[in-house]
Amino acid sequence: MGEVVHVTKARVVKETGKGMKTAYLEAFPEEAIPYGIHGGIMNYYKAKPEVERPATLDHLVAAVAG
Repeated sequence: MGEVVHVTKARVVKETGKGMKTAYLEAFPEEAIPYGIHGGIMNYYKAKPEVERPATLDHLVAAVAG
């Protein structure tokens, strides 16, 4: 097995409201990353959040595609 190059340390805080959460990365403590639901995900769960936000799935897809 190769050497470990990087370890990401993150904290995720669940907020009030269905599917809403905020992530904090140790490497960027001043930047909160908001997550939630929108579009098809919102329709699937039959949820109407006060604010639509990118889903964690959106960030995973962007990371893999980028």
